[in-house]
Amino acid sequence: MNTFGDVFKKSFLEGFSGSDITTATILVTLGVTAVLALYIFGVYFASARKGFYSKSFNVSLALIAVITAGILLAMQSNLVISLGMVGALSIVRFRTAIKDPMDLMFLFWSISVGIICGAQMYKIAILMSLLITVGLFLLQLTPVASAGLILVVNASSADTEDEIIKFTKSLVKAPKVRSRNLSPRGLEMILEIKGGKEKELLSGLSKLEGVENVAIMQHDGEISV
Repeated sequence: MNTFGDVFKKSFLEGFSGSDITTATILVTLGVTAVLALYIFGVYFASARKGFYSKSFNVSLALIAVITAGILLAMQSNLVISLGMVGALSIVRFRTAIKDPMDLMFLFWSISVGIICGAQMYKIAILMSLLITVGLFLLQLTPVASAGLILVVNASSADTEDEIIKFTKSLVKAPKVRSRNLSPRGLEMILEIKGGKEKELLSGLSKLEGVENVAIMQHDGEISV
């Protein structure tokens, strides 16, 4: 009578012999993955902000899907390869910073397509890709809160702070002081404001006594509503 240990040992050793994956399966898997990878390439190109578009990152997205599918096929064919691949991938460290959260989404999308196609679940990969595309473009159509502006004022002394804030409040709604920096060279103030009368604000602040420099910049970070 075979014990549980004997059954487990037998099944474990059978894994070393590997399972046959036909050439047709390999070609179909890599072909479907390549098509979906080109689809991801096109979606990223169409949806990315042109000022921040990176062609090298987009090419990497397409190739990562194919590479992942190939790894999954190899891991299914032999247990030794799968164990070695896990050990090899565990020592890999990616040090490239992801600047845009959307890039992270595309990266996971590419890896997921490779994994799902590598497991021969092509319908799931295709439907998932279509659903992601529809959701991506529909959510981009949703309105967003108006972006704030950053007002930077340099003054010769801290005595002008009250006048700066008072004049700013007369032209914009509820300005928020984000930073104050007092040095021997003078005072530097950073305020978050809502747009509307930028020209009047620049002209009026520059005429205040003690104000040396005024600048308004677009705020492209988190928006407080």
